[in-house]
Amino acid sequence: MNKVDHQLDKQQLRRSLLKTRQLLPVEEWREKSDRICTHLESSHLFTQSKTVLAYFSFRQEPDLSPLISARRQWGFPRCVGDRLIWHLWKPGDSLQKGAYGILEPHPDSPVLHSTEVDLILVPSVACDVRGYRLGYGGGYYDRLLNSSEWATKLTIGIVFDFAFSLELPIDSWDKSLQGICTETGLRMMR
Repeated sequence: MNKVDHQLDKQQLRRSLLKTRQLLPVEEWREKSDRICTHLESSHLFTQSKTVLAYFSFRQEPDLSPLISARRQWGFPRCVGDRLIWHLWKPGDSLQKGAYGILEPHPDSPVLHSTEVDLILVPSVACDVRGYRLGYGGGYYDRLLNSSEWATKLTIGIVFDFAFSLELPIDSWDKSLQGICTETGLRMMR
């Protein structure tokens, strides 16, 4: 398969899975999201983490908001240029819509550095059994996870089970995640 076909496959797969996700009835989306949160809460990888990076649900991504509590520090991203900048956030702190319409912490909120982070919960369109993810196509998480400062952080992809597959098309810059969490459970890859 040539590179054009490969990229077209990724685009078609992304479109199809996003459409399926957006067609989930709200009650089913909430139930599946809550089960993902329950699996994470019962994992020692999560409970032992003091600082967790997460995301604000957008376009019916699994909602992780039930996890947010004062028991740990939370970081959320802002898109700045072609990078993600992580900011400390707690309930009640201000939010604003970023370049893609996604809620982001206020730019004046404290920045989190990789040395402070224990776990990254990675939003995904799809994930496979090898730990590879299909993102949204902007490359933000690819750049983050391939940078030397973030490469050793524990990563868990968050996706609904219908988007968990045997094998996704991958590129040379794709880096596998250590785990995948769906509403049916948390699977560690390595």
